[in-house]
Amino acid sequence: MKAIVLEQAEGKTLASVKQTALPAAGPDEVLVDVDWSGLNYKDALAITGKGKIIRNFPMVPGIDFAGVVNHSNDERFSAGQQVVLTGWGVGENHWGGLAEQAQVKGDWLVPLPAGLTARKAMIIGTAGLTAMLCVMALEEAGVTPESGEVVVTGASGGVGSTAVALLHALGYQVAAVTGRESTHDYLQKLGAARIVPRSDFAQTRPLEKQLWAGAVDTVGGAVLAKVLAQINYSGCVAACGLAGGFELPTTVMPFILRNVRLQGVDSVSAPLARRTAAWQRLAEVLPESFYADAATEISLEEAPAVAGAFLNNAIQGRTLVKIR
Repeated sequence: MKAIVLEQAEGKTLASVKQTALPAAGPDEVLVDVDWSGLNYKDALAITGKGKIIRNFPMVPGIDFAGVVNHSNDERFSAGQQVVLTGWGVGENHWGGLAEQAQVKGDWLVPLPAGLTARKAMIIGTAGLTAMLCVMALEEAGVTPESGEVVVTGASGGVGSTAVALLHALGYQVAAVTGRESTHDYLQKLGAARIVPRSDFAQTRPLEKQLWAGAVDTVGGAVLAKVLAQINYSGCVAACGLAGGFELPTTVMPFILRNVRLQGVDSVSAPLARRTAAWQRLAEVLPESFYADAATEISLEEAPAVAGAFLNNAIQGRTLVKIR
């Protein structure tokens, strides 16, 4: 099969597209012919070697993919069935989706919901699944469209842009936070009612004026601290990212004086029932226009070069990798 293969030489990560062979299949594994994959921030760190994502070489990156079952050693899946995979360490410590084929545990696969093609599933990808899990967390915390405005940080990225589209489709008023003026039109097309400059989130006090009924935070760090200080009484923040840092310079005041909830959201190891429900909601909620507006398509051969653009904050929306 053709794949992006990461190797290490003299402490440097080298990425190349080459022919390689999959290891022998395990008793519970499924062989998938990959149609589409995605290029994610974590993939970019792995491909460029600028993040300690890969510890065992050689490795095929790609933390998500969609395709068709070729052969299955798991009775739940059969040849010809369409499936999608995100997370579970695939593309990090198990060969991933930036290849013509992937061999993975059946427990990691989700049957493709009705209404989604493999291409649409990868426009959604890991980022979209994470966004849906964040929206579900807000709903479960009691944040409704009637509660007030919801803010999305890092709104031009994969998670943020999908969160904007989902929240808008569900009837929420969405404020999108971005540091790039060039993305304003894009975010408004996705459904952002207004754009908030990221510079507004540089400094914070323990408590500030209450502005947001809820939030999807993809940034972390000082931005998350600012959001927490501005959340309405009994509001909720669904936090899923740390591009702005893993430290949280805040106090307990939003939590004990305003009854604020900080809900962490993980998509990598989300239980099968939870991720299946999220994929079903994605198939039902996202408008057709989202798939036209939210993706840039590249080839497998282009992926290593494009990976560098991720780390320079030069990507908006999803980057879709056409495999077959």
